[in-house]
Amino acid sequence: MQFSLNIQNSHYVADLSQPLNLTLGFGPNFENPNAFHINYPTVEPIRVGDFVGSVKEGGSANCEIVTYCAHGNGTHTEGVGHIAEERISVHEVLTKHFFTAQMITVPLVMENNDWVITLAELQKHRIEKVEAIIIRSTPNEVSKKSEVWSGNNPPYFTLDAMQYLVDLNLEHLLTDLPSVDPEEDAGALAAHRIWWQYPSKTRLHSSITELIFVDDSIEDGLFLLNLMVPKIASDAVPSQPIVYPLTLV
Repeated sequence: MQFSLNIQNSHYVADLSQPLNLTLGFGPNFENPNAFHINYPTVEPIRVGDFVGSVKEGGSANCEIVTYCAHGNGTHTEGVGHIAEERISVHEVLTKHFFTAQMITVPLVMENNDWVITLAELQKHRIEKVEAIIIRSTPNEVSKKSEVWSGNNPPYFTLDAMQYLVDLNLEHLLTDLPSVDPEEDAGALAAHRIWWQYPSKTRLHSSITELIFVDDSIEDGLFLLNLMVPKIASDAVPSQPIVYPLTLV
């Protein structure tokens, strides 16, 4: 099955039988990256009276309780509810789930003893008029999938880099970093606030997806992005970004 669309008067098609998954999962046998000293997720059988939700332990069916925090336990998408006083859930932010997207690879740069994504490096790319930007940082070691970011001062975006992405009218940002802000910033969350233009002129339907992983086998370019989130009333939820390369026809 093919999907066709136009970007800046050029016609593209996407082969929906060739999905590329950018998700890092959590739980048994998944990648389980960790950030912000958040506890690792737990997946345990429910126990109610004589019933145990584990066939291995003699139960009639498997029935598990999952305990997690999206912000530190794998790929997740957050909306402005992450920094707003009012409760705004992610499923209220993402009113659609297919977007035009561009993937770029950006090297991390050392500034003031921190590794960062800078404006200068972003400006080396010609970013098209798309809805979403997917940023793969380098170095891009496979170990990044299960990285323990907690307490290790992970990379982040400089404020002018974030303002540049906003000025390009991009609505959705996907990054392989655990946050667009520093691990320790006294609660400022300045890059988040720039992205959502909060509270002055809030970009309600914009999102940030963090802790993705883009394999080196995936080339930079244009994609159709399917950003799927569960209907959970929270500021951030586990998500599954799937991309399909766009071919010019």
